[in-house]
Amino acid sequence: MNIFVAKLNYDTQDDTLLAAFEEFGTVDSAKIIYDKFTDRSKGFGFVEMPNEAEANAAIRALNETEIDGRTIVVKVAEPKGERSERRERY
Repeated sequence: MNIFVAKLNYDTQDDTLLAAFEEFGTVDSAKIIYDKFTDRSKGFGFVEMPNEAEANAAIRALNETEIDGRTIVVKVAEPKGERSERRERY
């Protein structure tokens, strides 16, 4: 299952994210997303967990908890094609 993690501290590292989710089971990957121009964290990331029950337990337990001083949001990631349209900027 692909899990979306938002509102991360900009200093949070992949290893910190991995450690938080490993408490609930096997983690295939944990990746913070970085801006390609500034190389600064965008404040969100994704965690891949192969076992759906473990992933759901992690989502329930970690949503609205604190990591590195920030209250995070954790939910099932929406597939790219199913995301809601972004508002256009003028």
